Amino acid sequence: MFSTARHTALRHARSQLRIARPPTAPQLSALARLLSTLAILEHREGKLNVSSLASVSAAQKLGEPVTGFVAGSNAKAVAEEAAKVEGIDKIIYVENGAYDKGLPENFAPLLVENIKKGGFTHILAGHSAFGKNLMPRVAALLDTQQISDITHIESEDTFVRPIYAGNAILTVKSTDSPKVITVRGTAFPAGATEGGSASLEEGVDPKAGHESRLGGRGLKSKEEFDRLMPPLADALGAAIGASRAAVDSGFADNSLQVGQTGKNVAPQLYLCAGISGAIQHLAGMKDSKVIAAINKDGDAPIFQVADVGLVGDLFEKVPELTEKLRKEG
Repeated sequence: MFSTARHTALRHARSQLRIARPPTAPQLSALARLLSTLAILEHREGKLNVSSLASVSAAQKLGEPVTGFVAGSNAKAVAEEAAKVEGIDKIIYVENGAYDKGLPENFAPLLVENIKKGGFTHILAGHSAFGKNLMPRVAALLDTQQISDITHIESEDTFVRPIYAGNAILTVKSTDSPKVITVRGTAFPAGATEGGSASLEEGVDPKAGHESRLGGRGLKSKEEFDRLMPPLADALGAAIGASRAAVDSGFADNSLQVGQTGKNVAPQLYLCAGISGAIQHLAGMKDSKVIAAINKDGDAPIFQVADVGLVGDLFEKVPELTEKLRKEG
């Protein structure tokens, strides 16, 4: 039996309870109107990178308005191209060649200045090499925790992302504001690149200095990739693969990616040119019977796993190897 004092305490506790009811449709609509999402768009050599439009597709699921952001040389021309993308209300652009390579050391302060000015609640970028470099630094400057590689949006504060190389799925709820997010491109396919009519606005440029230099990307461009790799593959009777960096840079199609987040392959011969040997890439090809590597950096990690290595400039060695293979049939 309860004592009188305990019974009184229980009645008082019950009187203090408040039952939380789920938000009604009008309340959800009002919440959506309070959201403001900034989608970071990538471009190369004055052309919009369509794969980065995954951030726009994800932003649309959060509600309107959706603002796009571009910076670099010819940013206004890219902004005009991006303005046609369906689902974008406004494009903020910053015309400055210092942002062409997307180095996070100076791109992050630029982005943070424009986030603060616009009062955005969500900042989205693709989970590409660019997004993975940039967004952690942006999150740190905003004193918020990043949410990485999401594949689904449940609500404005709840997201789904894979963990343990996709062997488990995690649902994350964040109370941080603003929310800094990278999105998986294959989970949010790019929408129509025509039909939109976004307005253009010039952004704030803090002109943050930096001492970083861009490295890597052994094949330099899609043109060089197409010039060197298919002839070599034809001479060997081989299939073509690519690193995630090459795919993210637009050198190769996503279907060619080899590595932890791409395909696992185990051919009789795996010949790689300009591959540094990152563990994520090695995870997709380490079971190959013979691994041969061409890299001008004799200390590149790839040589630690390669059975055969050639230290040299791939722009010289690959054509030379291709020609010899053709002559020998």
